[in-house]
Amino acid sequence: MPGIIVVGSQWGDEGKGKATDQMGDRVDFCVRYSGGNNAGHTLVVDGEKYAMHLLPSGILSPTSTPVIGNGVVIDLGVLFHEIDVLTSRGVDCSQLKVSSNAHIITSYHRTMDKVTERFAGKRKIGTTGRGIGPTYSDKINRMGIRVQDLFDPEHLRQKVEAALDQKNQILVKIYNRRHIEADEIVDELLAYGERLQPMVTDTVRLLNDGLDEGKIVLFEGAQAHHLDVDHGTYPYVTSSNPTAGGACTGTGVGPTRIDRVIGIAKAYTTRVGEGPFPTELNNEAGEKLRTDGGEFGVTTGRPRRCGWFDALVVEAAATANAFTDVFLTKLDILSGWDKIPVCVAYDVNGVRHDRQPMSQQEFAAATPIYEEVDGWSEDISGCREFSELPVKAQDYVKRLEELIGTRISGIGVGPSREQTVMVHDLID
Repeated sequence: MPGIIVVGSQWGDEGKGKATDQMGDRVDFCVRYSGGNNAGHTLVVDGEKYAMHLLPSGILSPTSTPVIGNGVVIDLGVLFHEIDVLTSRGVDCSQLKVSSNAHIITSYHRTMDKVTERFAGKRKIGTTGRGIGPTYSDKINRMGIRVQDLFDPEHLRQKVEAALDQKNQILVKIYNRRHIEADEIVDELLAYGERLQPMVTDTVRLLNDGLDEGKIVLFEGAQAHHLDVDHGTYPYVTSSNPTAGGACTGTGVGPTRIDRVIGIAKAYTTRVGEGPFPTELNNEAGEKLRTDGGEFGVTTGRPRRCGWFDALVVEAAATANAFTDVFLTKLDILSGWDKIPVCVAYDVNGVRHDRQPMSQQEFAAATPIYEEVDGWSEDISGCREFSELPVKAQDYVKRLEELIGTRISGIGVGPSREQTVMVHDLID
């Protein structure tokens, strides 16, 4: 039975939650495997909107066990707030499982994130200030706080004191910030630990045992391929691996157990934060896409940068992640355009590139070469079959398929769960 990975193919905000939700009632486990609360998913179910930052989208499905894997960094205050909000709205969160190996975001991580970003000035990355990067840095430096540490007070204190020995030197002597006391950190974490403990389990065994029993496991990535710390537009990236390979390291499930990788692509392109964006539109067209598409961050509320569909960006993601399928979202936002430009190549200093350039310097210098596709005027939000879409909308989808080299199996035509056109089943 399948292990299925869902991966963003652009710079995040593609609508991964909607694609995941389409499979929710048929999935036994829905697993978040990377990132922290610097990401967000918005789901609309029966007219109700749900915004989540740490919880897997499968939390809304009563038949699916939601899991937070070891590759995630967790702000426990945010996690419990999300749980409380959903519980108050009638959502059962009691089945949530959390890896004992996941790392914890502390208040000193958030402080370090904000002061270093401010200090960077023009060289800032555009982080959310949630402490994600500093937490992953501590993880790699082998001085992180893990979930399992919360249940041994003496061990926890030793780890916090060791971390603060370094952090306080930097905060006080370089950034002129106040000294952080270990007691306030330890007390806060121990209080969180009491509530967290019933959720903590060996998620590696849980998921592998589930696959052995023939259950379906859906791995839900945060952010997207081009924000991956190895494969993205470095240094304007996140601090983890949201790519398909990250699902294996972020959960302890081996690659031979993965049957399908579904890339999520918006019918146009958006990006939040700094970094190169060849098809960005700093004009009325970009503002129209932003307004019509509601392009404001789920986590930060920041307006997203908007541009036309970049086939080279999605094709690069399809190659590196071995996409078996692509789910195209927000096609309905393009209704009403007479012509829709699609980026099919780049001009880099007078040289045509039909694939994404190898170096970030070349990518930053890329000028898009567009092909114009006929648009359509019809409202497609009520379409449920591919044949119901206007012919020109069908042609747009088919052209994108040709350019990215991967079949488009699902199409979002509105925010609600039912506003979806399924071309191929995403599980069978």
